[in-house]
Amino acid sequence: MKYYTENHRYYCGVDLHSKNMYLCVMDSDGKILIHRRIGNDPKYFLKLLHPFNDDLAVCCESTFNYYWLYDVCCTNNITFILAHALNVKAIHGAKTKNDKIDSEKLSRLLRAQLIPIAYSYPQEMRAARDLMRRRTHFVCSRAALIGHVKIVNMQYNLPSLKIDMRYPSKHEKVLKQFKFDENIHSSVKADLDLVCSYKTVISNLENKILEKAKAHKKTDLDILLSIKGVGKIISLTILYEINNINRFSSVQNFASYSRLVKCPHTSNGKKYGYGNAKMGNPYLKWIFSEMVISVPRYNPAIQKKLERLEKKYGKSKGKTILAHKLGRAVYYMLKNKEDFKEEKFLQT
Repeated sequence: MKYYTENHRYYCGVDLHSKNMYLCVMDSDGKILIHRRIGNDPKYFLKLLHPFNDDLAVCCESTFNYYWLYDVCCTNNITFILAHALNVKAIHGAKTKNDKIDSEKLSRLLRAQLIPIAYSYPQEMRAARDLMRRRTHFVCSRAALIGHVKIVNMQYNLPSLKIDMRYPSKHEKVLKQFKFDENIHSSVKADLDLVCSYKTVISNLENKILEKAKAHKKTDLDILLSIKGVGKIISLTILYEINNINRFSSVQNFASYSRLVKCPHTSNGKKYGYGNAKMGNPYLKWIFSEMVISVPRYNPAIQKKLERLEKKYGKSKGKTILAHKLGRAVYYMLKNKEDFKEEKFLQT
């Protein structure tokens, strides 16, 4: 975990909410200059902080609605630090907690160089990343609808449905199985109608995101597509979740961020297990797990490597090791701007 270590003349801690914020401004000596609640009004926020703009740092936790505050600070050349919410909580745990205390604690931690930094995603690609995540949400919703149709099919012990229900042309064959009851037929038809709607929406989103990606980072997109078994969805997810590979100082940092390595807990030279498994990016963890399935399918040599790993370590651990190797390969491909080389991958 990295900490913000720059010195400033003034420090501002912001406890941000949906409609208001509690801010605390203090100087380098720890004297509180402003400590109050205000509305989420950018103009008033800038007016209040104007006397301190010559050397000011603003810090808030990584809440869902920090985007506008980050944009306001960047537009007005104010240093903005996004604090890692979970790690800040671990540092400043207190018996009493409220907005006033939280804003002051953020200011004091910032002054003491103890703010753990979270990544502030740049404005130019942020909306496209959120659109990609929304597309993933729609895919999961469509899968839930298809899953419900299969559950209804099993409830009445009907013949197994070995049909790809994502495609509308297959729906008539599915509905034939449920004609014995009008209500059941209507329930399944409602699910399939929604699946059709989701397919249209998802296809439109994919085309739009692909156009944006070609404008944003076409070179990186082509590099990721050079891996056999990696299609546009895997490539787009990696591209937008990473944004800039140079923000990771080492391949170990990238592997940790992607949840590809375990976090051991040790004390006095003894290991006490692992923890913090869910710290990092869940989308990258998911996408590298998908790559473990798709990449060996199109690369026989990598499939043999996976089989050797599974034979030596077991299926679960073997796939985990291969996911880690694929993560390292992606890091160096994007870092060095070079296409995937199977021979080089197999030598590591």
